[in-house]
Amino acid sequence: MADKTFDLIILGGGPAGYVCAIRAAQLGLATAVVEREKLGGVCVNVGCIPSKALLHSAYVANLVRHDAETLGVNVGEVSLDFGAAIKHSRKVSEQNSKGVEFLMKKHKVTVIGGTGTLEKNRKVKVGNDTYTASKAVVIATGTRVKGIPQIGLELDRTRVISTDEALFLEAAPRSVAIVGAGAVGCEFADVFNAFGSEVTLIEILPRILPLEDAESSAVLARSFKKRKIKMLTAATVKGATVGKSAVTLDVEAGGKQQQIEVEQVLIGAGRALNTEDLGLEAAGVKLTEQGFIAVNEHLQTAAQGVYAIGDIAGPPMLAHKGSREGVFVAEHVAGKKPHPIRYDNIPSVTYCHPEVASIGLTEEQCKEQKLDYVAGKFPLTANGRARASMETDGFVKILRDKRYGEILGAHIVASHASEMIHELAVARENEYTVEEVDLAVHAHPTLSEAVAEAALDSMGRVLHT
Repeated sequence: MADKTFDLIILGGGPAGYVCAIRAAQLGLATAVVEREKLGGVCVNVGCIPSKALLHSAYVANLVRHDAETLGVNVGEVSLDFGAAIKHSRKVSEQNSKGVEFLMKKHKVTVIGGTGTLEKNRKVKVGNDTYTASKAVVIATGTRVKGIPQIGLELDRTRVISTDEALFLEAAPRSVAIVGAGAVGCEFADVFNAFGSEVTLIEILPRILPLEDAESSAVLARSFKKRKIKMLTAATVKGATVGKSAVTLDVEAGGKQQQIEVEQVLIGAGRALNTEDLGLEAAGVKLTEQGFIAVNEHLQTAAQGVYAIGDIAGPPMLAHKGSREGVFVAEHVAGKKPHPIRYDNIPSVTYCHPEVASIGLTEEQCKEQKLDYVAGKFPLTANGRARASMETDGFVKILRDKRYGEILGAHIVASHASEMIHELAVARENEYTVEEVDLAVHAHPTLSEAVAEAALDSMGRVLHT
């Protein structure tokens, strides 16, 4: 057997763990990753990657059915094959997972198959073997799906499913209720609707995408309504009866009781933290009241030489946040002085159609904090590129500090919002003002011109509305 001592041992090969391993190896650290399943974690295997492949299939389905003829493309009768879409998404997922395997080999990272358990003095037990980390152990074990057993919605993987099962379905359900209208719920609503399912979104808070700016939520709600996606907001599932061929939900919404019968229920809200059976207590690792692993500003736990990154280290529970934490910890362990992570400058994206992206404060938060701000907004109906592609639902909104021009927050609803938000992420990270965003010449015609126009609007100088 190879040497059982490494500089760095990482528990978990998801986007936090494997990126940490790559950066550590680049810095000359002998690194090992312990992973019990496929490399890439939830994101690559049953999350970000396959779901985005399905969303692209949904986009094409809607484009061909509703806009192709107007665009001069006559395709005749359109038939949909959800199984083929799933097959494509699995192929993409496998390619990405194999890509992570390749990166581990390229950077000479040792991959240990199995479940790792922490012991004192930076030791990790995997099966009958014990490994020692001379410098640090990094916990990056992530999260898993969970049901809502208290109301009768225990995951049975058939009638009550999670996103894990949804990504392997052979056919789209005739009808589906999605509990939770955050990013995950809205994305799957988009997919199932495109493939012919009757979709009902159920959200306990007053609006879909409740963490996004209210105007962003409203635009997406209008788009969903046009596509006949039912939305029950300020709604609570009081109980559920799971039968052999259907699920009946007892729902209270708007002070009224109603029953909803669907073929399947997808739980799109909440995930369980993978912190059990890791030996945390024995190793001296502490948890927060919310169940996350408690870390300091360097992502160090209460146990000397033990770090935690990704979902288990606290929100936002996003793959790119975990990856950046992985880079930070690798550099910190190697004795570097990594750039501090600005947790208020991590983009959030919902990849349905239109996409919703944001960074920084919402307008509601600006008001709550009594900030002296100005909102600059530009509608996509006035953008030439959006008109050309017939994708005019949405806008760009920039919230700037009235006195200094600081970008307090930005919100984009557009067909490619996920790609557009990063201009504003770079601007905020480098403390550029809205004036400096405007100074950069934006190519014409592009959707990104709407960013420059929103910046101008916040200064009272918008050109094209």
